[in-house]
Amino acid sequence: MIRINLLPVRAAQKKERLRVQMSILVLSLLAVSVACGAAYFQMTVRIKDKEQEVSSVEAQIRQLKKKIGEVSRYKQLQTDLTKKLEILKVLKDGRSGPVHLLDELNHALPDKLWLTAYSASGGVVKIDGIAADENVVASFMERLGASPYYGQVELNGLSQLVRNGVKLQKFTLNCMAIKPVK
Repeated sequence: MIRINLLPVRAAQKKERLRVQMSILVLSLLAVSVACGAAYFQMTVRIKDKEQEVSSVEAQIRQLKKKIGEVSRYKQLQTDLTKKLEILKVLKDGRSGPVHLLDELNHALPDKLWLTAYSASGGVVKIDGIAADENVVASFMERLGASPYYGQVELNGLSQLVRNGVKLQKFTLNCMAIKPVK
């Protein structure tokens, strides 16, 4: 019977299997390293892109904040200007109001009536004067009431006064100063 020693063949096969497994291991490690490197590179590129995007958005935000500041400054200027225009309108109306009141008063004055005092405060006008008789006072009140600048004309007091032997009527009127609608 012939005996063949197969041990060295088995040892050679083991060595060959070990070498194949080692090369598979090395190739696998190399493939995993390449894949990890590629993923790392790709992530690095994405991070840089996102950082650039964030920095550009922050720059836009800074520019928009400047514009918002300018807009709020313009709104404040507009508010101030509106207030100034309202004040100018009130002053303009106030400037021409007394002129019209006095002009209408002049037109309403009848003969034989003299004014001794005139005061206007807060829309209320008080007029003191002297007239020849009650009819002249009544005529004055009617003319004053017909004016678009005077309303609610009321006789506050009427008394007789004697000057230089002449009987006169001293009167006091209250009325409202009205701003006519144009």
